Amino acid sequence: MKFLEERIRRDGKIGAGNVLKVDSFLNHQMDVPFLCEMGKEFHRLFGDEGVTKVLTIEASGIGIAALTAQYFGVPVLFAKKTPTNNISGDIYTAEVYSYTHERTYTIYVSKDFLLPGDRVLIIDDFLAKGSALLGLLDLVKSAGAEAVGAGIAIEKAYQDGGSVVRGTGLRVESLARIASMSVEDGVKFVGEE
Repeated sequence: MKFLEERIRRDGKIGAGNVLKVDSFLNHQMDVPFLCEMGKEFHRLFGDEGVTKVLTIEASGIGIAALTAQYFGVPVLFAKKTPTNNISGDIYTAEVYSYTHERTYTIYVSKDFLLPGDRVLIIDDFLAKGSALLGLLDLVKSAGAEAVGAGIAIEKAYQDGGSVVRGTGLRVESLARIASMSVEDGVKFVGEE
């Protein structure tokens, strides 16, 4: 998706440890019209899958997921990273390792909202090592629902997460796939190497 690649080149910043910061438009401050265009693209890619629910993980995926779900006319459900008083009763849980925070989280979804027979589209902002996607996939399977695919804004294709997740049989569509990045060379996308 060229318009996302162009936006990453223009407004993305590569920080220490080769971390791509897209917080000016994607996952801290959100450019809503831009995210709507991403949602339209996810709908184009997955619109024939009979999606009944969009699932993401808090917090960075919520904006993209919500603006995607409007095109499907379905609810968004997000897995919480901490137990709260408003999520009680029966829950599904999965373990997710965060490389950003260098810790393992238990993620939670209420059994009231993820149901057997749901056709779930998973949405997230980044795919690197695949831990978050695999955790969300575990939640979907635990519920007896079906994951119809995953829509990812930015995939770090030089890391193994994409191949690991695709190896489960899940269809993964990434709007921008980064082949390499460094402070010295900037961002190179798959197909540009």
